[in-house]
Amino acid sequence: MKVLGTYEKARIYIDRHYQESNEAKFHKRKLNPGPIITISRETGIGAAAICERLTEYFNKYAINDYNDWTYFDRGLIEKILEDHHLPDHFRKFLSEERPPKVGSWFGEVLGITPSKLSLLHKTSHTILNLAELGDVIIVGRGANIITAKEPNAFHVRLVAPLNFRIENAMQLYNLDRKKAAEFIKEEDAARKNYIWKYFHKNIEDPLLYHCVINTDLLCIEKITEMIGHYVIRKFPRFFTLPFIYSTNE
Repeated sequence: MKVLGTYEKARIYIDRHYQESNEAKFHKRKLNPGPIITISRETGIGAAAICERLTEYFNKYAINDYNDWTYFDRGLIEKILEDHHLPDHFRKFLSEERPPKVGSWFGEVLGITPSKLSLLHKTSHTILNLAELGDVIIVGRGANIITAKEPNAFHVRLVAPLNFRIENAMQLYNLDRKKAAEFIKEEDAARKNYIWKYFHKNIEDPLLYHCVINTDLLCIEKITEMIGHYVIRKFPRFFTLPFIYSTNE
């Protein structure tokens, strides 16, 4: 049995819903979209592993027609390129979470590189399109702010002490301690600047999230159960579990 990677799963989700737009199932989902989970994270958390477990958890308990959970991180970039028919060389600009440098600004003026604001609008459009269908976890890109008014959204912030994240980054990216520490510092600053520049929000503000979880204090299984339980309790009509009751939490 072939084990599908993140990108392949994202492509299957996209193909299923966006290439069958005339079918009744598609319209049913748009009328009654499943939940959307946004994940904001500090660098070095290892969010991919958590997202993978969450999709398995939700698919296990989802009702029929809503058991196609997947998550988008780099895969989201592919969706944006597809949605807006962007040339492939735009990919590197979409993957950046940092304000443009002076050279990039000149490129925008001359039409050589895409406008960051234009790409932001395209990213936001794609995220909202995914929210219209639900059953997705979106990592980063200010997705929690973009979907702040969506009734089917649940927002999570993952944090951990610096030493924990350095150790994690060393294993995840095969870096020595010094390079891992530098990488974390640069990426954290880039993400914070991205949210401040384009959304005028502080990424560390706990009021932007339903919950903030310290991943150093819980194993992946417990983190999955914690998020999964609250999401299922908040959106019980999309899941089948004996402990689920209708609530307005």
